[in-house]
Amino acid sequence: MALVSSQDQFDKQKSPADVNADEPIVSSRLSMLQTSICGVVAGMASRFAVAPLDVIKIRLQLQTVRHGPKYRGMFHGLKLIVKEEGIRALWKGNLSAECLYLSYGAVQFLSYQQVDALLKRMNTSVPIPNILMPFISGALCGCIATVTTYPFDLLRTRFAAQGNKKIYNSLSHALRQIYRYEGIGGFFKGVKPAAIQIMPYMGINFGCYDIIKRRLQKSNQSNVMRSIIDLTSGALAGLFSKTVVFPLDVVRKRMQIQGPNRMDYVVHNVPVYSTSVLTCIKEILHKEGLLGLYKGLTPAAVKAACASAVTFFIYGQTRNLLERMK
Repeated sequence: MALVSSQDQFDKQKSPADVNADEPIVSSRLSMLQTSICGVVAGMASRFAVAPLDVIKIRLQLQTVRHGPKYRGMFHGLKLIVKEEGIRALWKGNLSAECLYLSYGAVQFLSYQQVDALLKRMNTSVPIPNILMPFISGALCGCIATVTTYPFDLLRTRFAAQGNKKIYNSLSHALRQIYRYEGIGGFFKGVKPAAIQIMPYMGINFGCYDIIKRRLQKSNQSNVMRSIIDLTSGALAGLFSKTVVFPLDVVRKRMQIQGPNRMDYVVHNVPVYSTSVLTCIKEILHKEGLLGLYKGLTPAAVKAACASAVTFFIYGQTRNLLERMK
């Protein structure tokens, strides 16, 4: 369907279910361009729909206090944001998120052929098992796309984290300010945990998907039942793999708002962190405990489920519309 699946940075990696689930809904009556349009429309609509969950997830991830936090959970946080900043605040950073979605998909698509060709050349001298080829290709393409489009991810976080006190007035203003005061490196703060989490996420995701699917699948099942099993296996595998690597996402968010305006965000008690991922994890564990590494996990899980549902629905509606227009 869409070039990029939904759910933050590691959520942009396609799970095995994304591929299998697409088969019954892709229409042979549409051209490749029209199918791509369906995917892009569905992806952008999905991002817009789940943006409020993204905002509260980011703010929960940035909270460092163990007692008396500003946001006491997902629902309390959403209500408080609307009360203090208005309904539009739930879509802060959405423009950057949409740019991230489109650019990530484009880079991932363009880099796949080069990566695939490189692996095939390497395969002649160093044999690579066929079962590992999609995993390695996906991981390498994911790393390339993550690093290339990372500035949009950083901007999304910073916009979502600012309250009534505006640090950046617009996307262009943010680009100028970050470059002026933090240099080029300012756009890549937190890129290390973002890149590191891709490999274990995909490995766990593929492995869990295969195990769950084997447990659920039986012989003589209908195509509809097989599709349901594919989706269920993908959802459960995705949730488990995201939970395992979620601490790296928290670290990434904390690193992304490091800079001269660190204390000006709505969650203003984020300390100065080392650029070392391991040191940052140790500091969070020491000050906030194990749960500190899983702040924001609830809205992240809800967001993933909602994004998948919206994507499938909008994709189907767009596909039907284009088919009627032919």
